Amino acid sequence: MIVDDSRSSLLHLQQLTERDPDVRAMAFLDPEAALDAALKHRFDMAIVDHIMPKCDGITFIRRMRATKGHGQIPMVMLTATTDDAVRLAALEAGATDFLSKSQSPVELKVRLRNLIKLSDALRKLDDHVAEQAREIEKATQALLAREEEMVFRLSKALEYRDNDTNDHTLRVAKFSRMIAERLGLSRQECESIYLASPLHDIGKVAIPDGILLKPGRLDDDERAIVETHAEIGERILRGSASDLIKLAAQIAGGHHERWDGKGYPRGLSEEAIPLAARIVAIADVFDALTTERPYKKALTVASALAILEAERGSHFDPTCLDAFLSSYAEMDRVDAAAEPAEPAPHFTAGGDAHEN
Repeated sequence: MIVDDSRSSLLHLQQLTERDPDVRAMAFLDPEAALDAALKHRFDMAIVDHIMPKCDGITFIRRMRATKGHGQIPMVMLTATTDDAVRLAALEAGATDFLSKSQSPVELKVRLRNLIKLSDALRKLDDHVAEQAREIEKATQALLAREEEMVFRLSKALEYRDNDTNDHTLRVAKFSRMIAERLGLSRQECESIYLASPLHDIGKVAIPDGILLKPGRLDDDERAIVETHAEIGERILRGSASDLIKLAAQIAGGHHERWDGKGYPRGLSEEAIPLAARIVAIADVFDALTTERPYKKALTVASALAILEAERGSHFDPTCLDAFLSSYAEMDRVDAAAEPAEPAPHFTAGGDAHEN
């Protein structure tokens, strides 16, 4: 890009730069038109006159630096002044170098050639950095995909041991993400909760089958043994280098804590309970209430929602519960509108019926 309000100077600079067969120069008499072009094209270098109407060279460089893709390119101000204050202001605005209008054509040609080489090197460096960023992103996505597969395979194995093949963990994950989204958590936080929540009951691998699969109600001793699964799950997952598994450890250890401090294993209350665990607690209980298991019938959605509402501020975080109730009602309306001739579909569920 060359910007100069003098037509003859503009033509001269364009001819000098385009002597290199690999260089194409776009020339502008109007600096505003040049700035508009910078919004549509990525330039490798800019040469701009100092004194111009509408927009002087220093202002132009400052505005050009702010346009996408032009933060690091060489920007040269063409000036006849030797005023140090002007040159300092240009450097502070983002000028890379200066070209003097009084320079000989030979010197000007050499300086331009060197600047073009610098520009070419910067472009190659940018391309290399962009390629490396793409490779890192691909590797990161592959790692996340492997983590997701690992989590869901582990949770599926636990479901089979718990005699529940109805995708309880997947539904809990979906409900948990729904709550997180309604709370306004970031996209990354919502996705992390979705991926970590299926491991909330991983500690049940340590519970004897005679208790875990008992078809009737548990006695006090059996219930105490079942309740150890939260602490065991946290121990299994604790200490991982993976942020996702660290989050899963928080969820496993905290999803049976209660807002009023009467939960287990530590009797934590209110915001001392990790937010992800407070979210999963609601999703887990709702799914458990609305599923049919060998030792209990499924409640209707309306009955389950009424139970959740009754536990506001005692079992459940009121803010998280509001997020679930409003999101579920919205989902229900969408389902009803999509299939007006049929009852609105709901997730069937499974889960910690012995504990809930």
